[in-house]
Amino acid sequence: MDNTVRAKRKEEILQAFQFRHATKQFDASRKITEEDFAFILETGRLSPSSIGFEPWKFLIVQNPEFRQRLSEVSSGAQKQLATASHFIVILARTDASYNSPYAEYMLKEIKGMPDDVFELTSAAYGKFQNNQGLLQNPKTLLDWASKQTYIALGNMMTAAAQIGIDSCPIEGFNYAEVHRILEEAGLLENGAWDVSVMAAFGYRAAEPPREKSRKSIEQITHWIE
Repeated sequence: MDNTVRAKRKEEILQAFQFRHATKQFDASRKITEEDFAFILETGRLSPSSIGFEPWKFLIVQNPEFRQRLSEVSSGAQKQLATASHFIVILARTDASYNSPYAEYMLKEIKGMPDDVFELTSAAYGKFQNNQGLLQNPKTLLDWASKQTYIALGNMMTAAAQIGIDSCPIEGFNYAEVHRILEEAGLLENGAWDVSVMAAFGYRAAEPPREKSRKSIEQITHWIE
């Protein structure tokens, strides 16, 4: 890649970051095309995760009645649930331990590891998870998986911004109630998944009231040389 192309791409990426903001209300009359939303989901699918366990699942909630149920227990998503073109609840895997059936499935079936490589990889990953204290209790393991879902979330929001689509990450919901709603609908697959974070996508109803404000680069960096 020559310098001119590189500079142009860097400018386009920074423009997307300037464009993106936490959109509270969307233009309900505008819908994201199937092709564009498939692109957004693909950037989530291709996101990195620890040892490639991909401990996420994306629930795309388009049903108006189901959105209404979520709205009743999601104070931070009132306007987004009512107006977003597409709304996602991101789930995190609850059993992503090195010795789980899920781990074996990912390493053998998805990654195609032969038995000998699987045994070595599983042992090494078990050592890592033990050293990090990830196997102390189910919540610790879920928190670890949930953190990884934010990588996919960030990539999807950035990718959306690069094609002129707005988004909003959402943590303002009653976890227990959302968990109950999803569990009753059979969407947590008997405890294999749990709620991590939500996100809305669409087109802004109005421009943000002010320009993006951030601390300076000097305030957020410290070089150790």
